[in-house]
Amino acid sequence: MERRSISSQPTSDGPRRAADAVEVASARSFARGKVRMHSRKASLRSSWNLASVSTRCSRPWNTCAWSRRTQRSTLKGSNPTRSSRKNKLLVQALDATRPFDYEAKQMALLERQKMLKIGIVGFGNFGQFIANRFVKAGHTVLATSRTSYVDIASDLGVEFFTDVNDFAEEHPDVVVVCSSILSSETVIRSLPLQRFKRKTLFVDVLSVKEYPKKLMLKHLSPELDILCTHPMFGPDSGKDSWEGLKLMYDKVRIREGDREDVCERFLKIFRDEGCEMVEMTCEEHDKIAASTQFITHTVGRVLGKMGLETTPINTRGYDSLLNLVENTTHDSFDLYYGLFMYNKNATEEIDRLEHAFDSIRKQLFSELHGVLRKEIFDDERNANGKH
Repeated sequence: MERRSISSQPTSDGPRRAADAVEVASARSFARGKVRMHSRKASLRSSWNLASVSTRCSRPWNTCAWSRRTQRSTLKGSNPTRSSRKNKLLVQALDATRPFDYEAKQMALLERQKMLKIGIVGFGNFGQFIANRFVKAGHTVLATSRTSYVDIASDLGVEFFTDVNDFAEEHPDVVVVCSSILSSETVIRSLPLQRFKRKTLFVDVLSVKEYPKKLMLKHLSPELDILCTHPMFGPDSGKDSWEGLKLMYDKVRIREGDREDVCERFLKIFRDEGCEMVEMTCEEHDKIAASTQFITHTVGRVLGKMGLETTPINTRGYDSLLNLVENTTHDSFDLYYGLFMYNKNATEEIDRLEHAFDSIRKQLFSELHGVLRKEIFDDERNANGKH
């Protein structure tokens, strides 16, 4: 078909030219309308993407985060609407709909994350004593021992393992060694240390500190952390409350980061119970303990050997001595012997105690000797005066 310019048509074709012009204008208008329609659809799709909000973000919806490809396309001058078809618009918001109990669940999750899995090696009287308090604080407690305590552990809410390998495979965050002083080395050497996770915190609770410190540094691999503690109380003195009772501790080997956090969370158990926290070195502890704890046990056992009994006219001081005898003699002799054997300062305290007793005895007999001499010579003078 031959194409002709409108301006080349003769004047007699005016109506025809007008019709052609109307047709061209209509076509152009239809094209513009179609473009607007496509643009509106793209806008709606973009708005729908804006409505698809991720609740994991902490930024409001008007600070949306485009993908890098979308940003590059926009910078190059391309149509962002067409680009968003290939690259989804990622929008994150704070005001997205959340469950009504979302905050409560998040707080509960945070509290659970603060809880520790604590393993206790040696589930005798003291092991059961601290396990009971750990469970009440909300921590998961495991236990193992040479003697089976399955029923007692079940009553306390503790999971008991007769096989120490199964105990280690549970990967506790903290392992508290509650053996006696005399059996500590045997117990530590019998543990399958390779089965524990490398960042496990090992804690001792013995009444002497230099000995278990050297013991654990010798037998535990360098990847394992060490905390030496001495709760200055036991099942008798701490049965009702730990408020005001002392806990000595020494961070012998604690790595930084999450390992230090585990150590602090463990110590927090005692802080929350009201314990007075005393941080000192193991060496300083043993020097002080020899002149306090060891002497206390020694005097209590000496008085116990004397067979002291209550009377109708007890004084408060005498009642205190009876309480001392009861508290010290309830502990095993192995504990007392361990205080002497594994604290190098104990021998010196025994010598000091013996010297003090001899000094008091000499003073008493010296006074008695003076009284006797006076009576003897007074009697002689009186006899001579009569003659």
